[in-house]
Amino acid sequence: MRRHDFEPGKLVIGLVLLGGCAAYLAAAAGRWHFPAYVLLPALGIALCVSGMVSALAVSVRRRRESAGRDDRD
Repeated sequence: MRRHDFEPGKLVIGLVLLGGCAAYLAAAAGRWHFPAYVLLPALGIALCVSGMVSALAVSVRRRRESAGRDDRD
């Protein structure tokens, strides 16, 4: 089976979504109260950060591949 590439952008957005779910569950259980309007901007910021992390990962991956080709030639 072929191994999948590590995608840190998906990790970032997944952790933010899990945190948001945990916050809503804590609020529903009455253990923690937070303003619900905070999660929407947090999600938007997380999507931007996730995009930047993904772009950085792609550029690092391309640089490594091109450096590997130069060494082989």
